[in-house]
Amino acid sequence: MRECSRLSRRAVLGLTAAALPLSTATEAAATTVVGGEQLARTGVQVRGASGLPAKITARSWLIADCESGEVLAAFNAHRRLPPASTLKMLFADTVLKKFDRTERYTVKDSDVSDIPLGSSLVGIKPGLSYTVEQLWQGVFLRSGNDAVHVLSHMNGGIAKTVAEMQAKAQDLQALDTHVVSPDGFDHPGQISSAYDLSLFARHGLKDADFRGYCGTRTADFPAGGKKTFQIQNTDRLLTGAWGLKSYDGLIGVKNGYTSNAGNTFTGAATRGGRTLLVTVMHPAEGSNAVYEQTAALLDWGFGDGRTAQAVGTLVDPLSEGGASAGRAPGKEAQAAAGAPGSAGGSSTGRVVEGAGVTALLLAAGVAMMVKRRRRAVAATAPADTETVHAEAAGTREPGGRHRR
Repeated sequence: MRECSRLSRRAVLGLTAAALPLSTATEAAATTVVGGEQLARTGVQVRGASGLPAKITARSWLIADCESGEVLAAFNAHRRLPPASTLKMLFADTVLKKFDRTERYTVKDSDVSDIPLGSSLVGIKPGLSYTVEQLWQGVFLRSGNDAVHVLSHMNGGIAKTVAEMQAKAQDLQALDTHVVSPDGFDHPGQISSAYDLSLFARHGLKDADFRGYCGTRTADFPAGGKKTFQIQNTDRLLTGAWGLKSYDGLIGVKNGYTSNAGNTFTGAATRGGRTLLVTVMHPAEGSNAVYEQTAALLDWGFGDGRTAQAVGTLVDPLSEGGASAGRAPGKEAQAAAGAPGSAGGSSTGRVVEGAGVTALLLAAGVAMMVKRRRRAVAATAPADTETVHAEAAGTREPGGRHRR
């Protein structure tokens, strides 16, 4: 009985393979992972260089040449994790150029009424007037969700801004990213990856305003009337706070923390005319570890990593001529299909069409095998049945408190 079941299962799988259209099989083989196939692999990816820091405990990290986009080394680069406030880089990529930095805006109660409880704040007060430049200083220096929400309402609302951020992520080919809120606060399903965060930073650093804001250490912020108070950048590698030394040559970019996401950080530094970009997500240790491990990877990149051969690349935006690539396989995709999905809608249609043909052939094949099997076991007990199925399990991110 069991031998007969195994034979039937192999036959079914054979019929499935035979039923797939040739075009579908060809497309599946040709599908590429955004940034390169090697970046979809688990574990450390590096070629042509040694001496990587031994004590990197982050769940995901990546180091790349900011100018060329070459990825010098990576670990689980496409792993999808909560991004915390590093998602504000995508917010800036999306909204920054929409308003002149000298434009003034008087904040309404409704602009700050929908800020999640536990958010990091810069201290915006309804009724006060702020320049756009001051609002962006609140975003970059203090990671202020109140500043993000004011700018989002200036942009037409939270929902519109989220939709535009998601569209921007698609243009940047940040296919691991799903945007739920513009501020990075913990929400179920809000995810990104070290690869995508590096794309956001690289794109942003090409803009002078973005670069200026993320590299600003301190600024005076309106307190009402003619009064101001000083705000300091929460990027500890930039300012040298909390027992850390400032990193020589650091130019930004953005840090983040929530109780669910842990610590995340994307940092860029320039030495000897070369700019390196590092993203570190979710180290096992405390709050300084994300900065210490970023600094260690930067040190490696400026040292032993100079001989490294690229294991992938940070792709260019589609709107700037970047070649379209496929989605890196996540656990859900691997469980359901066993391979990266195609990025094109037309190929999806052909897969569905192929699946329909497959179903018809499977039905006929299974019916024929059942008849033969019944004849073979008519004088004995009923045959065992065996069900083969693939289940794609969704994930739900628990809520958390945003603390920068």
